[in-house]
Parts: sequence; C-alpha cells; structure tokens
Amino acid sequence: MQRKRFLDGIKKQKATQGGALACLLLMGGLAIAGPSGLLSWSENLRLLDQRKAQLSALEKERTALANKVGLLDPKHADPDMVGELLRSQLNVVHPNEVVIQLDD
Repeated sequence: MQRKRFLDGIKKQKATQGGALACLLLMGGLAIAGPSGLLSWSENLRLLDQRKAQLSALEKERTALANKVGLLDPKHADPDMVGELLRSQLNVVHPNEVVIQLDD
C-alpha cells in the first residue's frame, strides 16, 4: 500500500516535471523562432528602417500641406496661391492671357 503511494507520487512528479520541461522548450523555441525571436530580428530591423523612411516622407508631406493651409487662411490668403487654385480648379484665366493646348 505504501509502495503504491510512493509510485503514484513519483508518477505525479514525473508528469509535473515533464509538463514544466515542455513549457520551457516551447518558450525556448518561441524565443528563437517566434515572431519576435532571434531568427526574425533582421526582418524586424528592415521593417523598422522601412517604416522610418515612410514616416519621414509623410512628415515632409504634412509640412507641405500645413504650409499650403496656412497660405489659404481666409483672413489673409496669399494672392498667388488663390490665383493658382482658381486657374487649376475652375479653369479661369485673365483676359490678356493666351492658352496653348498641347496634345499628349
């Protein structure tokens, strides 16, 4: 009877240790080959550089748009900007201008 309890205790310990070992192996495998593991480190660095370049381009575009919005402020609009927008969007020209159409 006592021997059976002893064997059951050993089986329980082996099962616990086996489960712990499986968890450690899984965590080790993910640390090496997981989505943020050692093998994907260079890919993540490449993506980071790509995103930084994209962010830089978007910041330049944002600065240009902020400048354009500042020039279109209704209280003191830039006359050159207003003239440019009128010509491009409404096809308006001055009476003394000549329009030359080019065939593509």
